[in-house]
Amino acid sequence: MTEREAHLISSESVTEGHPDKMCDRISDGVLDAVLDKDPTGRVACETMITTGMVVIAGEISTTQEINYGKLAREAIREIGYNDPSYGFDAENCAVLNAVDEQSPDIAMGVDTGGAGDQGMMFGYACRETPELMPLPIMLAHGLTRRLAEVRKSNELDFLRPDGKSQVTVEYTGERQPLRVHTVVISTQHDDVFEDKRELEEAIIDKVIHPAVPAELIDDQTIFHVNPTGRFVVGGPKGDCGLTGRKIIVDTYGGVGGHGGGAFSGKDPTKVDRSATYMARHIAKNLVAAGLADRLRVQLAYAIGVADPVSVHAEAYGTANIPEAEIERLIREHFPLTPLAIIEYLDLRRPIFKATAAYGHFGRPEFSWEGLGKVDELRAAAGITEAPVAAS
Repeated sequence: MTEREAHLISSESVTEGHPDKMCDRISDGVLDAVLDKDPTGRVACETMITTGMVVIAGEISTTQEINYGKLAREAIREIGYNDPSYGFDAENCAVLNAVDEQSPDIAMGVDTGGAGDQGMMFGYACRETPELMPLPIMLAHGLTRRLAEVRKSNELDFLRPDGKSQVTVEYTGERQPLRVHTVVISTQHDDVFEDKRELEEAIIDKVIHPAVPAELIDDQTIFHVNPTGRFVVGGPKGDCGLTGRKIIVDTYGGVGGHGGGAFSGKDPTKVDRSATYMARHIAKNLVAAGLADRLRVQLAYAIGVADPVSVHAEAYGTANIPEAEIERLIREHFPLTPLAIIEYLDLRRPIFKATAAYGHFGRPEFSWEGLGKVDELRAAAGITEAPVAAS
């Protein structure tokens, strides 16, 4: 293999204690609190967090009384900011409420079954992993999950909640994952290290090796652990956080396209969220059925209009039937109006705070990851042989 044939793809993830992800968690906690008692409530909740302060804003129309301060503190406590020495903690931060009701000009289009906004939504699937997700983002999420696990179990009792990972995977010219080229871990920690190598060794041994399959690591793999040498000040004291600022972490790690709309804090009438979940569901089922090895699905909507204004499929040269035929099958076999998507994926439930960290896709607990359409699609496309399982 020549150097020209190989290429590198990188993706990042962040822990639940990253300031942006804290905001996503608070916003989705508010959404769940509304849906728990008022399944048709309208929520567009934005959170900003900084040193000593949480600001909750947006538009919420619901029959329920919401205790925003309690919800925010519960989320911060669960994440792990319980120590005043971190510079931010659940008991001592201020929580400001700046929530209003949804505009009636938007509501009148949504109440009749139309989309809650205009925009483009993308779904993606590929055969790189059993989850039909790109390998770099799945490895990056595995690393940040592992950082949280060893922190919460006290296996590495010096860790604090904020942290990030980045994984670079080397691919062959045929777009097959070959090896992990570089792993980057930046993790907040107590001020206890005189020698940076102690932290590096602990993270490599307890986080990287358990999270990254050994067959993907070789003696040329590069590890960067806290490259600046120190990460004591972090979380909201070190960086302001905002809802919806980690949209690539939430999706496919930079692979497959993104329409620009965030998910957290939005009820399912917002197609930014529900139609993106459906686009992923469609792409995953089509790839699992063997219609393509890689597939990006784009849906587009106009505010107040139920049917999508466009449906597009891009298979990157891997399709086993024409892409126009794939687009026809999408329209025929999947519900695409906002209300039909909500019903099909059962989205009027308080399930969303679990999505706020470690990605919205590639996780079997969510309805949009189901594969109930595979046999139907395979029959409709005339595919008789099941595809080879993903590596």
